[in-house]
Formats: sequence, structure tokens, C-alpha cells
Amino acid sequence: MKFNFGGLTAQEVIESRSQHGTNALTTMDRETFWDKLFNNAKDPIIIILLFALGITVFLTFLGYTEWYESVGIAIAVFVATFVATWSEHSNENEFQKLLEEASMIQVKVFRNKHLTEVSINDLVVGDYIRLQPGDTIPADGILIAGNLDVNEASLTGESEPVQKKFLPEDRTEEHSERDNHVFRAALLEDGEGVMRVTAVGDKTNYGQTMQEIITAEDRMSPLQEKLTLLGKQISMFGYIGASFIFVAFMLNHIFLQTEGGLEVYMSLPTGEIITHIVTAAILAIIVIVVAVPEGLPMMIAMVLALNMKKLLSVKVLVRKLLGIETAGSLTVLFSDKTGTLTQGKLVVEEFLTGNSERYQQLAKIPEKLSHMVAFSLRNNTSASIDLTDPQNPQLLGADRTEQAMLHFITPLLKQETEISIVDMIAFNSSRKFSAMQVEGEHNLTLIKGAAEVILANCTSYLDNDGNKVALTDTSSLEAEMSGLSGRAMRLLAVAITDTPIGETKSLAKDLTLLGMFGMRDALRTNSYASVKMAKDAGVHVVMITGDSKETAQAIGTDVGLFIGKADNKAITSTELAKLSDAELKQILPDLSVIARAYPSDKSRLVKIAKEMDWVVGMTGDGVNDAPAVKNADVGFSMGSGTEMTKESSDIVILDDNFSSITTAMLYGRTLFKSIRKFLIFQLTVNLSAIMVAFLGPFFGFDLPLTMTQLLWINIIMDTLAGLAFAGEAALDRYMLEKPIPKNEHLINNDMWSSILINGGVAALVSMIFLTYDPVRELFARGMDINSKEAEAIFLTAFFGFFVFMHAFNTFNARTQSLNLFEHILANKLFLGVIFTIFAVQTIFIYIGGEILRTVPLQPMEWLYVVMFAVILIPVDLIRKLVRNAWFGNPVLKSVD
Repeated sequence: MKFNFGGLTAQEVIESRSQHGTNALTTMDRETFWDKLFNNAKDPIIIILLFALGITVFLTFLGYTEWYESVGIAIAVFVATFVATWSEHSNENEFQKLLEEASMIQVKVFRNKHLTEVSINDLVVGDYIRLQPGDTIPADGILIAGNLDVNEASLTGESEPVQKKFLPEDRTEEHSERDNHVFRAALLEDGEGVMRVTAVGDKTNYGQTMQEIITAEDRMSPLQEKLTLLGKQISMFGYIGASFIFVAFMLNHIFLQTEGGLEVYMSLPTGEIITHIVTAAILAIIVIVVAVPEGLPMMIAMVLALNMKKLLSVKVLVRKLLGIETAGSLTVLFSDKTGTLTQGKLVVEEFLTGNSERYQQLAKIPEKLSHMVAFSLRNNTSASIDLTDPQNPQLLGADRTEQAMLHFITPLLKQETEISIVDMIAFNSSRKFSAMQVEGEHNLTLIKGAAEVILANCTSYLDNDGNKVALTDTSSLEAEMSGLSGRAMRLLAVAITDTPIGETKSLAKDLTLLGMFGMRDALRTNSYASVKMAKDAGVHVVMITGDSKETAQAIGTDVGLFIGKADNKAITSTELAKLSDAELKQILPDLSVIARAYPSDKSRLVKIAKEMDWVVGMTGDGVNDAPAVKNADVGFSMGSGTEMTKESSDIVILDDNFSSITTAMLYGRTLFKSIRKFLIFQLTVNLSAIMVAFLGPFFGFDLPLTMTQLLWINIIMDTLAGLAFAGEAALDRYMLEKPIPKNEHLINNDMWSSILINGGVAALVSMIFLTYDPVRELFARGMDINSKEAEAIFLTAFFGFFVFMHAFNTFNARTQSLNLFEHILANKLFLGVIFTIFAVQTIFIYIGGEILRTVPLQPMEWLYVVMFAVILIPVDLIRKLVRNAWFGNPVLKSVD
């Protein structure tokens, strides 16, 4: 079809752009790296560190603390925020690249009396755009030439194409109808035409909706809420603990270390009192620094960074840092059908012959019958068939149904002999069939149309040998047809006759049935298994579709949505609208399918589910899906979806596949477990260190561990430990556990038992190590154990023992099982990182000097340190044995 339009001149383009703007859309304001860094610094964990830093800097200026202690805390603050910020910033950049690639669309436009291509962003009001099948409408406008079938599902949720007619010359734009208008983001399925652009960019319907999404407030994920609460609790504990230890230290010196109490103490030299106050302040700062799990933000960032490539390899792009974890906590997932559970295109699933035999593949159909079917189809179509690539034919002008049938017979599409057309009957909705009378290889009239219409006029069928057989009883054939219809299949029959078309253009009464095609939007091959995995994981899956209730129920049955449910609960949008919120809450746990759904239904479902304290997941691809996707706890957008929905989502499913969503759930659960493992490890370190710092002064050690040493433990060692836990394997058994309730605390009872028992034992053993003379003698090298040299060696050994003890505890923390080596090789980082902790600690003991208060140790002293350090492994194994005996094994309970 040829269209001739002069289009805008270069000067007119400039004037239009100046008056109406370009077609570029305003996107969400992107935080710069430094903005993100500043916002992350507002975290309660970081604030408490900044408080400690301020006090330490003040004391450094007064000369009571060393410069490197202030620098150490500053580094802790910087690293704790920098790594998390960098990871999140990198993920946003990945998403921006995706959007930029999606926006690099070239549009055919008439300008300066030529048809040329320009970027979609460069379109202006007044442009004349040529539209062809497969094009996405690039702006709002009026159709001025041609007639189109346009799919506006991305805008309205309606899956059926809408017919668009060009605006007649005798009607002005003000008197145009909706069927003359085309809108940005709609898909042209059939027809060719020319549109005149009337609105661009943010002034299009699409752009206006996008602005509403951009201005909507972001929400906190369940993990963010839990981490925020934990941060506040730890901060409060740190402040109270710091105040308590300051007071306790001073009371110890006033009433226990000084005979005569307060009166005598106040008579001591001022310098000595100030020294006590400063030491107490340093201890208080140490408590604050130790109480805070500085490594947690880094650990979360590292987990995501390490899994980013894995997720991308399975077509999952994580836009927001904690979105992936939220996916692991889902209680309910509202999923689209088309393209997510199904392939998103019509395909032939069954071929039914006249003698009621069914075939799923062309190669299985008897040769003579298949060749006649192929001859009938390829010569009874208005489509242009391009066989340049025989394996992937291009079918121009074919509707979805014709494309499905022609693709089914791809190996037989090539035609050796010339065929001439004598007469034809075009398909229309009243006839429900099309016919083509041909001459050449066969002189026949070829028929295709609605199965029930064709069958009613069939007197015979073609058997497997290509012979006509009288069709006297159609009951078995009708039963098979009913079965296929019950599986949501669209049936189309093909037949032949020797009777010419004639003047009446009516359907002949002596048709020979070749067979029937059963077509539908076929399920993805892994949909059933993926839905089962989600349901086994305790996630309630609800399919939302614009299809009829019968079709939706059939797909729901095939995909396994109703398995395990006594009532196959499926309702339509109309029925949904009649339910009050209270009634919907009552039936939602049993609801599996919503048919004839509108995008507004999605928003209501998200609202109701969140009111039920469920963690809600929502998939979407169209413009009207964006609000529901954004308001869900975790929004999944489809890779083929609109830019707006991707902007609104937390996770982009690049292949539109439901199985990728379940993969995201698995990685989310793995991330959550890794965070919990790290918390067990770090809070055990923190608890034992606080107890040692508190008890030390009462046993003659003002600073058993210096502030610099504790910063070393909390930042350097914990960072490496975070890296070790970040590589934990995503185990299939995690998808057999029930979702973590939204109101469940981040630290559960089993975690508390591990933290309190192991932390308490670590502190007790540390105090024995510090105060038991036989232990001190092991490191005295024949000197007086109270000499400065022996003291330096002994405190160095204690520092090494404390670090190694907790490094060994990583084996306890990484599994709830008694088998400490469970799946350890699946985490390729773990053993290497633990070895690195031991190696780095050993090196820094040799080179730490005054900054880390260390001196070199001898080989036998290292052996003693390691022997003492393994103490927590048998302690935790005993704890697990007692737990399993009294409360049950959580590993086994999780998969029951």
C-alpha cells in the first residue's frame, strides 16, 4: 500500500518542537551516587557510628586517644555506606541501559517530501507517521489513511484488537471519534496506515499516566522495615549499654578500686580522675562501635552483587536492592496469564482428523493427508508468504489464527507448481468461513472456518490414505471437539469440495473434511512445574486474565492452579466488583483465577491483600498495570512490557516467564537466609566483645581489646565474613518452606539461642583466657607473667584467639544442621574467605605494631591460640543436639 505525504519541513519541525516539545518522556529523577551515599548515611546504624566518631575526634584533639582510632571509625562509616551505595547505583545503571535500549526505536515518518526514519524521541506534533503490522504506536494521533487492527491491551487491559478507521476528509479533527484515534504504546496487529501526531511526550495519555506513577511515593520493603527496627533496637541498646558501662567503670574505680569511697576518690590527682573518665568514655564508645553490625549493609550489597550475574543469566534484572529479598517473602502472587504462564502467541496444539484421531506434530500426520491439508491452507489465505528462510517463514498480512496454522505446516509451505485463483469468498463474522476456488495441481474449492459451521456441511472426510470416506456419524468427532473446547482451544476446520463457489457465495453442502486445528495461547513448557514450586513454597498464586471464565478455568486447570483445592474458585471481574472488601478478604485465600479482569482489579487486589498483612507480588506489562505493580510489596514487570511498568517495578523479568519469577523467589529466600546467618555470626561477635569490654576492667584489664582492634574485627573481619555468607548456595529445599510472616522478627528464637549461648560462652572463655594464670604462662616465654613484654605477647595472643574463635564460628552460623560441611563446596567463596581471614589476621599481628597493639607470636603460641579458638564448634553442636531433641530439627521441620 502506497501513501504519499509531504510531511513537515525542517523549519516546521523546529517550530513544532519549540511550541509542543519533543516525544521524550520525563522519567523518574535519578539519585546521583553522592545523593544515595548521603541518604544511606541517615541509617540508624550509621548515625550511631557518627556519634561515636564525633566523641573520638574530640578526645583525639584533647590528646586522650590516638589519631588512628578516629580514622578507623571514619573508615568504618565510609565503607559501611559506600559498598551498599555503589551496588545500588550500579543496579540502577543497568536498568537505565535497559530503558535506553528500549527507547532506541526508529519510526518511519514523512518529512521534506520523503519517507525517512527518526528516533521516537525526535517526533513532533504534526508529523505524519507510517504504520505497519508489528509497530508500536509512537505517539498519540489521528489516523488519516488506512484501516488498522490495534491491540490496546497495554493501555486498557482488553486483549481483543480494536478496529481503527481513518478520519474522512469531510470531517475535522474536532469531530473525530475514538475509532479515528491511535494512542502511544498500543500495538498494530494488522493493516497499514498513516497517522498525524497530535500529542507527544508527557502530553500523551501514556505520558500523563507515567507522571502519576513518577510522583507516587516509594514504599519500604518488609526487610527494610525489619532492618530499620533492628537498627533502632541496636542503637538503643548501644546508647544504654554505653551509658551503663561508663557508669559501671567509674563506680568500679570509685568504690572498688579506691578505699574510702567517693570522698577519698575526689582527693586523687585531677589528672588521674580525668584519665579514668576518658577511659570510661573510650569504653562507652567501644560498646557503641561493637554493638552496631557495621558489616550488614555491606553484606547485603555483596550478596546482591554476587548474585546479580546469576540472576541476569536467568533473565531477572533486579532494579531495587531489596526487591529480590521481598520476592522470597511473598505470600501471594498475582500473575498475568498471557506471555507469563503462556507463550503469548496462538499455536496449534492438536490436529483432529475426520476419524477422530489426534496429532500434536505435523510429522506424525499420515503423508497424503498432511499434504492435502498443507495445500488447502497455503492456497486459502490472503497472507503473503516469504520463504527466504524456510525454517522461519515471514507471513505478511496473516492474522493470529492463520499464522498459527501456517507455522504448523512450515515444512510443507513451499509450493512447486503454479496455482491460479478462479474465485474466492472472503471471511467475515456472519459467514464464519472463507473459500478459495483454485486450478492447477488440484482443481478444488478450499474451505476453512468455524469448526461447527464446516462440520455441519461435511458429507465425507479424507482418511489417512487420502481417500474420501462417508461421514455418517459425527458423535465421536463432536465429543473430541468438546474436549478440546474444554481445554480453552479455538477450533478451526479445513475442508475441500469439487463444487465451484458460484454466484451465491454460499457454503457448499458436500464438503470433505480434512481436519480441525485446535489452537490456543499455549502454556510455557515449565509453567506447571513453576506454579507447583511456588505453591509448594507456600505462595498463593492467583492468575489474572482478560479471557472468558471458561478459558481461564481451563488454563488454570492445565497449569495446576486448582490442585489441592476442594473448590476451583474462579470469578469474573463483574463478580469481583459485587464483593465487599470484607467478602473479598474471606474468599481470597481460595481464589485462583480472575477472568475478564481490568487493570483496576489489580490495584484493588493489592490493597486488600496488604490489609491482610500478606506480602504481595504483582506482575504487569501494560500502562494501566503500573499503579498495581508499584503499590505491591514487590512489583514484577515484563521485559516486553511498557517503559512505564518497568519504571514502577522492583524486578524486571526479561523473558516474561513465570519460572523466572520462582527463580527470583528462590534467590530472595537465599538472600534472607544469608542475612540471618551473617547476623548470627556478627551479633555473636558483638555480644562477646561487649561482655569482654564490660567485664575486663573488673578483672584488671581496662582495655582487653582496643578500639582499633574492635574496629578491625567489626569491619575487616566482618566484611570478609559477609563475603563468605554472600556466596551461599540457593538450595531447592528453601522453596519447600513456608514464607516468612510479615510480622516475624528478623532474629528468631533459634538465632537468639545461638547468639546468646555462643556469645556468652565466648565471653566466659575469653575471661578465663585473660585471668587464668596457667594460660598466661603459655605465652610468658619464661618471663614474669606481669612484665610488660609478657603482657604484650599475652594480649596479642588474646586478640588472635578472639578473632580465630569467631572465624571458626562461621561454620556454626552457616547451617542449622549438625553437618557443618553441608553444601560447603557449593559456596565457592566460603573456604577461601575463611582461610583469608586467618591469613590476614596472622599477617596483621606481625605488622600491626602500636596501631593494633600486637607483637609477633612464636609457632607454638599460634598452636595454643588455634586450640583454644575451636571451643565454639563443640559448644554449638551440643546446642543443636539439645535443640533437636527438645524442639525438633528446624531443617526437617521446614520441609514437612
